[in-house]
Amino acid sequence: MSKRERLSGNEAIATAMRQINPDVFAMFPITPSTEIPQFFAQYVADGKVDTEFICVESEHSSMSACMGAEAAGCRAVTATSSAGLSFMNEALYVAASSRLPIVLAVACRALTGPININHDYSDSMAERDSGFIQLYGENNQEVYDNYLMAHRIAEHPDVRLPLMVCEDGFITSHALENIELEDDDEVKKFVGTYNPENYLLSEENPLAVGPYGISSYYMEARVAQATAMKNAKKVILDVAADFEKCFGRSYGFFEEYKMDDAEIAMVIMGSSAGTAKAAVDELRDQGVKAGLIKIRVFRPFPGEELAKALSGVKAVAVMDKSEGFSACGGPLFAETCGACINLKERPLMMDIVYGLGGRDFTVKAAHSVYARLQEAVKTGEVKDTYIHMGQREADGSTSSDGFENK
Repeated sequence: MSKRERLSGNEAIATAMRQINPDVFAMFPITPSTEIPQFFAQYVADGKVDTEFICVESEHSSMSACMGAEAAGCRAVTATSSAGLSFMNEALYVAASSRLPIVLAVACRALTGPININHDYSDSMAERDSGFIQLYGENNQEVYDNYLMAHRIAEHPDVRLPLMVCEDGFITSHALENIELEDDDEVKKFVGTYNPENYLLSEENPLAVGPYGISSYYMEARVAQATAMKNAKKVILDVAADFEKCFGRSYGFFEEYKMDDAEIAMVIMGSSAGTAKAAVDELRDQGVKAGLIKIRVFRPFPGEELAKALSGVKAVAVMDKSEGFSACGGPLFAETCGACINLKERPLMMDIVYGLGGRDFTVKAAHSVYARLQEAVKTGEVKDTYIHMGQREADGSTSSDGFENK
């Protein structure tokens, strides 16, 4: 039976970890994810878990320790943010190619430079092609629920890939919210025990993990990894269906908010979706057919499903909370455009890069995005496809709609 609690996202993740009781937690602190190992260290000290809690010398080492533990047949976890995730870069690719289902909690934070400790998705988006599954939560409840589902997804025999549970640094990570916590025994029953098919300490089947991949085998290994990511789509939905049956909360690849008859829509991720939903509600009251799609699963990217959801929309704004430095838009925009490329009638599309380094995103700002979409529908064209929103100009001014001055 669930109970109502008030927790930060970091404590919600640590609580989920406690309920699951992993075999190994390898930690190295970095803001704003540091509270996760802090909370968990207290659980270890209080005897609430029997996890091997390892303090290492860097984030690269924490991921490496998790890799060793998983390869030996253990369920291993860790947490990080920003430059810590970047420092793991090499190890992330090794973990994914070695098919080690590590679960990594990421409190997403801007990357240097300049140095910034606030939220955007530049850290997790920089690792989008590492081979990790990526789940994003709008609020603390979703972060907690995503973590409860994470091990079952990652460890599934058809998947066996590492997974990032992403939350918004200093927003969902630190803000207190009311959430429903599930009973410890019910969580353990839902997640289950980890029974790896192959592992280093198995005497029956000696093997190597992470061997050198010569040209004759490298591509086959990569294709198998790509197939596993495709397989993850079905597994994610199957686990979500079982989660709803057990705990009553429903999840998919994304949430469609007032999309049934939407003519203009926003595609967005994380906590900003809640702000944008308020704008959608106000526009609906004014008779504007506005809608929103909140992406929960970024890897594997639900391209076919997203294209179907956008197929009847006239204009779409994709909201990127990271800069892709591609000169034509951010990563979420690229993925969304790619998903829609074969639609017979494609919506007009624009990319809005916003919120970098913790810059505010308000209901008023969301309204200005929808106003641009309305203008695009009216004129039949997108004036600017790649737009930055909310930054100051050299003279210190900003435009009244939150966009850059021209």
